[in-house]
Amino acid sequence: MKITGIETVVVNAIHRNWIFVKVRTSDAGLHGWGEATLEWKTKAVLGAIEDLSQFVIGEDPHRVEHLVQKMQRFSFWPLGAIGLTALSAIEQALWDIKGKALGVPVWQLLGGKVRDSVRVYTHLLQGRQDRPIADNDVSAFCDAVQETVEMGYTAIKLGFVPYTGYDAPLMAVKQTAKLAAAVRERVGNHVDILTDFHGRPDSVQAAKAFIDVIAPIRPMFVEEPIQPGDPEALAELSRQVDCPLATGERLLTPREYAELARLRAVTYVQPDLAHCGGFTGGRRIAAIAEAASMGVMPHNPMGPVAGAVALQFAVATPNFVIQEEAVALAPWYRDICQTFPIERTDGAWQVPTAPGLGIEIDETEAAKHPFAPEIIPALKAVLPDGRIANW
Repeated sequence: MKITGIETVVVNAIHRNWIFVKVRTSDAGLHGWGEATLEWKTKAVLGAIEDLSQFVIGEDPHRVEHLVQKMQRFSFWPLGAIGLTALSAIEQALWDIKGKALGVPVWQLLGGKVRDSVRVYTHLLQGRQDRPIADNDVSAFCDAVQETVEMGYTAIKLGFVPYTGYDAPLMAVKQTAKLAAAVRERVGNHVDILTDFHGRPDSVQAAKAFIDVIAPIRPMFVEEPIQPGDPEALAELSRQVDCPLATGERLLTPREYAELARLRAVTYVQPDLAHCGGFTGGRRIAAIAEAASMGVMPHNPMGPVAGAVALQFAVATPNFVIQEEAVALAPWYRDICQTFPIERTDGAWQVPTAPGLGIEIDETEAAKHPFAPEIIPALKAVLPDGRIANW
């Protein structure tokens, strides 16, 4: 069996374009799917996929590790977010092919299942973009949280922290405290509350001011309390606060995670399998985290193929804790799938049994939502004095 071609299918999802990668083989009808979605970098990723294709066409798709090494080492320059996203999708598709060829789900190829279900969390209103809820309207915000939980979730991730900088204005801190307390009172103690800072604070001190007022509601974690790339500062913050910290969606390589592990900087790591090298990179990162007693909570606010990948990974990863999903980012999330392996019951995905990733994109349906310029929410990340904030 040989790889005969690599194709891409782009589906607009309003705030991003999903990039699905289809790897074809010489066996009639046998192909694999991966996802290379990278916010607001669609055309660059498509170019990177084309560049990497020359290293794998004509090769045996079963040699996954070999082909990952080939794409990385023959590229000479470190691939970065765009190149690694392209590589990740091709890598995922190779596992899909391997599972289909052998007649087993990918989790079987990763060592077999270590759990019987995969706990998930979602965003406010499952990530819907057509119902923006202002965080200064505490009552409406709590209503939306309650509505989301009643969809059958036991955990929800929320944004409590406004755009900020090096300081933490008192009024903003007090509003955050009020909002967090109101949410906890509304949902009670049986629902886990997760909160994402999106790296908005520019200093450890500003991050600590907001974490200190959120900590009393006992969040499962505070995600990206500061910008990624400074593990020493993150470790310092971790020692100063009474709250688990998490990071990783914008980290790409095992080496970066090894530094987090060395410093015991966070409680949880959040690799994105669409950016960190697919299953190959994700498994290395999970092993590093496990050696440092860190849990793994993969990042995944993307499309359905990324969801299928995350599900397979979670089933077979011992230190997996909970999985992110955002199934309402576009109304056609499920419509573009001929087969879809994700079934949620009691706040958890069920273990899939179909061969490979268990997902098939309906290319006719997908074509109804072609590439379009994204609506970029980051453009509103401006402080009162006009300085650009971290989105």
